[in-house]
Amino acid sequence: MRFLFIFICLFVPLSAYAACEGRDLRPDLSAEMQDQIQQALVNFPYPEGNHWIATKDGATLHLIGTVHTNDARMDAVVERLEPTLSQADAFYFEVTKAEMDAFQKGLAEDLSPVLITSGPTLIDMIPAEQWETLSQGLADRGIPSWMGAKMRPWFLSMTLGVPPCMVHEPNASYGMDARLTDLAAEYDIPQFSLETTAELMAMFNEFPMEQQVQSLVRMADAFESSEDQLATMLNAYLEEKHGEILQFARLQGLETSGLTEEIFDEEWDGFEEQLLIGRNNNWMAHILDIQDQTAVIAVGAGHLGGEHGLLNLLEQAGYTLERGPF
Repeated sequence: MRFLFIFICLFVPLSAYAACEGRDLRPDLSAEMQDQIQQALVNFPYPEGNHWIATKDGATLHLIGTVHTNDARMDAVVERLEPTLSQADAFYFEVTKAEMDAFQKGLAEDLSPVLITSGPTLIDMIPAEQWETLSQGLADRGIPSWMGAKMRPWFLSMTLGVPPCMVHEPNASYGMDARLTDLAAEYDIPQFSLETTAELMAMFNEFPMEQQVQSLVRMADAFESSEDQLATMLNAYLEEKHGEILQFARLQGLETSGLTEEIFDEEWDGFEEQLLIGRNNNWMAHILDIQDQTAVIAVGAGHLGGEHGLLNLLEQAGYTLERGPF
């Protein structure tokens, strides 16, 4: 999402939008859907907790689940975490602010990582009906369809996943990770990246354009992210229920996509493999190298739980895990 806000701030004319005022959708879920979510969590390792402490030999790791979206309630969380995290020897983020700033500077000169800069654009590759749906989503966010047509398919998907009320909110991306970046800077604690922006771009663009377009077309009706979904996600995050929100997102996506469960699961599994599983495995190579120090590992909360989540991978690597205060 931070890539998206960088792009919009640089290249999209500003418009005025109302603040996000969504409501939590979970109380309205049917008993059947609530049961489905709970059943999916039965064998889901570490479904809750935004602060876990992993120890092995001389290493102590404070794993903090983050979101990249702003919510004023996070200020109190950081105040509670500050006495502990300020004693760390190092902070590890998905990508540090310094690397993001460098990426932003490079993007101003070369748009090819996120835009189609030569050859056919998406309007030439997507059927008219699906393009009309995608264009309406862009219009709701103040983005011209001609600009959306030049976006790489994965980037257009990210764009449509952000509610219109957030697109031009100046502090929209000041989430937990940004707050912890400021905390590390305040105490002059070294910051490191678990991946590079080049690795991220390579991951997003590893599939052929035709395959990306096919996936975009199949999921055209499921990318819309409402204010209600945003409110639901943030509430569940602050309740430390990252496993629940992941399952909620899957069921909501299936319901709105209009796809069969088989086809939707194929798409969902592909996203999960690309955005979660593969990255977690890559990050573990760096995390396991941390020796004889106390380190903060601040990554998206969705990366913590599950069979392929960081917590389960650390347990399998011999670390002792204890849930910490949040």
